[in-house]
Amino acid sequence: MVEAICEELRIRKSEIKGKVETIYFGGGTPSLLSNDELEQIFEAINEHYLLAEDPEITLEANPDDLTSLRIQELVRSPVNRLSIGIQSFFKEDLELMNRAHTAVEAMDCITEVKKHFTNYSIDLIYGIPGMTEYRWKSNLNTAFNLDIPHLSCYALTVEPKTALKAMIAKGIVAAVDDEMAQLHHAILLDTTEALGYENYEFSNFGKPGYYSKNNMAYWHGRSYLGIGPSAHSYDGKVRSWNVANNNLYLKSIQLGELPLDREELTMKDRYNEYVMTRLRTAGGIVIQEVEKNFGERYKNYLLKQVELHLANKLLLMDEEVIRVSRQGKFLSDGIAADLFLVNL
Repeated sequence: MVEAICEELRIRKSEIKGKVETIYFGGGTPSLLSNDELEQIFEAINEHYLLAEDPEITLEANPDDLTSLRIQELVRSPVNRLSIGIQSFFKEDLELMNRAHTAVEAMDCITEVKKHFTNYSIDLIYGIPGMTEYRWKSNLNTAFNLDIPHLSCYALTVEPKTALKAMIAKGIVAAVDDEMAQLHHAILLDTTEALGYENYEFSNFGKPGYYSKNNMAYWHGRSYLGIGPSAHSYDGKVRSWNVANNNLYLKSIQLGELPLDREELTMKDRYNEYVMTRLRTAGGIVIQEVEKNFGERYKNYLLKQVELHLANKLLLMDEEVIRVSRQGKFLSDGIAADLFLVNL
């Protein structure tokens, strides 16, 4: 697989025009890669791509993978940022979500990471069935007491064909309570703001200087290249995605073929995506950008669609920028859908 990834990096080298500013090892369990395997991938990157002077290089990992030894190994690798899937510091939440690590492993992992990395992030989940207001506040306070520089906090979504979905259907576990999730989100906004975290994107909270460059690039519509099975790529006009099957991926690469499908986005698709992504960011929707990139008709359509949400104070508009208000943040996906273009 590592050899195939290196080969795909070679095949697709012409798709990156400028300097590479961020590299993100995500999806699956990339922390299982040895330092030698990571180094093999970085050799391919350095051979075929031009790196920025100080690129952000993030590796996703679960606490049970980040032993003291593994963390010390990663310090000797090019990785300079970790994204750790903590999810919760409570045993009952971790068991409900079928996580492999324990609450003790979560704490031990962060304690060790802090000794070696200054730039790292943890994921936390709210809106978990049975999660009380107290438990969510306790999760956040644990993170604050550990002085975590970046938090990614997500409302629990119940995916089809999962054990959790089946348990909810059978009444073994309570259904997700949207009102409780909204309360958790309000607590999240209040507590992070009070402690100096900046909510630069709906789910992401960073102390100054600790925004994720990878997140910023994605939510601001920058081009990205995805390598490996299931990876997605985007160049501003065309979206592509690699086959999810590992064996099919390997066979295609061995034949010198790219195992991917492509979709060319229409003007309407690109407008809708711009609205969806930018409305989630602190920067908001810039009206002049809409007119420049999509034309006056799209701008006028947008201004008409936002009127109701401005009146309800779910959206705010100042200096040609449209942003979600504090009370509208939890509803931002639904608000964005109201601004989407169906026909013009």
